[in-house]
Amino acid sequence: MTKKILLCLCLSLLLFAGCGTKNKSSLKQPPPPAIPHIIAVAPVISKATDPLISRIVRQKAIDSLYFKGYPRIEARAIDERLARLYGDMSFASENIPPKVIGELTGAEGVLYCTVKGMKTSYFLMYAPTYIELSFELRNANTGETVWQASRRSTERNFGFTKKELENKTFIDYEAAIDDIFNKTLAKFPEGPGLILIPSDGMP
Repeated sequence: MTKKILLCLCLSLLLFAGCGTKNKSSLKQPPPPAIPHIIAVAPVISKATDPLISRIVRQKAIDSLYFKGYPRIEARAIDERLARLYGDMSFASENIPPKVIGELTGAEGVLYCTVKGMKTSYFLMYAPTYIELSFELRNANTGETVWQASRRSTERNFGFTKKELENKTFIDYEAAIDDIFNKTLAKFPEGPGLILIPSDGMP
């Protein structure tokens, strides 16, 4: 009798555990946030970066989104509206709510790009150039983060003199920025205006 009771108890526990697993696995996961169809790129966030590097990063973001099928919103159009609102161009990009940029430009989302670090170290006949960027796409209406990514890249150059290496530094930064965008936005969802070309080359 005792063995039968123990057997029934074990079967009941196994049945209960199975039901619990089924219920847990059947829970629906919330859908990922929708990617906005019109995206504005905010001024690049950076504390100690060459302004030219910041402009290159921002223009690269604008071009990358355009080739992904998103409408182009030029940096100048955004900055002119922000300047009229804030009085000058000394505002900190991270303090600009996405709703403000959305209302000024008609964008549904705002992409914030941040230069988190950049450095070139000079050694004898060798100079590695490092840069790290992060990206955050936020919904212009709700402020919700709908996509984010971060990546770093290092370019290595060789030269006979430090002057020669210094002359290559800016080119290295551009190459590293291209590498980051190519790898980061490769999996970014395609925009509404993307035209796919069939393998035969005919539209």
